[in-house]
Amino acid sequence: MLELLFVIGFFVMLLVTGVSMLGILAAIVVATALMFVGGLFAMMIKLLPWLLLAVAVVWVIRAINSPKTTRYRSNNRWRY
Repeated sequence: MLELLFVIGFFVMLLVTGVSMLGILAAIVVATALMFVGGLFAMMIKLLPWLLLAVAVVWVIRAINSPKTTRYRSNNRWRY
């Protein structure tokens, strides 16, 4: 919601200062792209602890459920 208000205010201020309509549209496209990238970066930073927690949980579960003997040793017992 705040981003939408920023874009509307940005459009109005450029219109009031006398910038052409093509310049206004180009500026809005650039500002929207930058805000999109900034929002994705902020979302990544916000979710990073949860992603690290998920990786740690998967690592622990795989360590617990892994077989105790190696696969090659159990499959090649006929040679001994």
